[in-house]
Order: sequence, then structure tokens, then C-alpha cells
Amino acid sequence: MITALIPARYASTRFPAKLTQELCGKSVIQRTYLSTLETGLFDQVIVVTDHEEIVKQIKEVGGQVFFSTTAHESGSDRIAEAVRDIDTDIVVNVQGDEPFQDQKSLYDLVRAFDDPSVQVASMMFNISIEDAHNPNSVKVVLDQNSNAMYFSRSPIPYIREQAEDFQYWKHVGIYAYKKSALLEFTTKPKSKLEQIEMLEQLRLLEHGVKIKMVPTSHQAIAIDVPEDLEKAIAYFKMNNG
Repeated sequence: MITALIPARYASTRFPAKLTQELCGKSVIQRTYLSTLETGLFDQVIVVTDHEEIVKQIKEVGGQVFFSTTAHESGSDRIAEAVRDIDTDIVVNVQGDEPFQDQKSLYDLVRAFDDPSVQVASMMFNISIEDAHNPNSVKVVLDQNSNAMYFSRSPIPYIREQAEDFQYWKHVGIYAYKKSALLEFTTKPKSKLEQIEMLEQLRLLEHGVKIKMVPTSHQAIAIDVPEDLEKAIAYFKMNNG
């Protein structure tokens, strides 16, 4: 059983109520829900939210909603509350502010669990050295088995001498968990590195949990500021003209 959970917090510092903004006839969160459902990869797709307006919008498109009554610091904590009473094996945390989900990327992510040793998986794509120096791009370095060794907002590794063939990897914040791994993760206190970098995935690494990294060429449109919504509208019109 594979379940997609979409954490959908109403409040947003940079773009208030961004998930309920209109995107060509439907809201951002409705687009995210529908594009996730349309991948055909999941036995169930559930939006996890703390606000009645998002509940209303998802029900308008026939979707399933879990209403979260507990305050949470992260999307992982929010979906852990929802998944406790769900009969499922694998949980995919789909970002609520990414309205155009990619079927192949999510398929490859789920297939990582064909290896029974995998407990947590996430995605990444190649970026330029210029992008690697952007602190808004979270970088990841890998071991020889494509497990994450470290995540950072800094360009990692530091290239002391020229290495033209080196590829930087940007982390894509979509996670998949064995249900038991997700529930255990959210019982752990915030780790030191997590607090320094403000990256919750470092909590897993500090507790010795491996994260299998899956490459993708898909670069999602995330709605963080009003300008991103304009880009998403242009993208939708171009692909649905």
C-alpha cells in the first residue's frame, strides 16, 4: 500500500494563503492534489491541513482530507499525525505548493523501495556551480551507494582545485518513507546540525538513518512568492493551450 500525503499549511510568511490562490480555474492546492492523483501511482492521496478553507477546496474536487488539530513545526510532523491510523507501507510526502507533479519522478522515487533495506528516499537533480553557491538551493553529497552523506545550504564539497567533471546535486524536498521510519523520525528531538542549517533531513542522518537519493531531471515549480504563481500560470497555459 502506497499513500501520498500532501501537507498543506494555510499560513505562509512570504506569500500568505498561497495554497488557496487561483491557478487557471483551480487553486494551487487543488492543482497539486489532482496532479498527484493523476500519476496513478498511489492507493490513496490525502491532503493534510490545518485550515477549513483548504478542506473546503479539496472536497470540492472530491478529494480526501485529514484535518490536523495539532500545531507542527514541519510537514513531516504534520503527515506523521495523519498516517498513524492509516494502513499503509510507504508514505510519500508531496509538497503542497508544487502544483505540477511529475509521474516519472515519483515512480522512480517509489521504486527505490524495491530494495528492502531502504527506509527513506528523496530526490535530487544536477545544478551548475553558480547555483551551488545559492544558499536557497540545498545541496547534497552522496556515498558510492547513492545514499546522502550530508545536506547543506553551502556549496558542498568545497572544490580546492579545478574539477571540471564534478556535478553538484540540488536536493528536491519530496520524501518517501516506510511508515515505521516516518513515525520514528518524528519522535526524535531536533538535532544540532538540523538547527544550524535549518534542514530537518539532517536529523535523520545524525541518528544514523540512510536516505537513498534518486536522480530526476524534473525541476518542479514551487509557489513561494507571487512571482512564482505567475510562472505557474504561464506554464499551465503553455501546456494546456
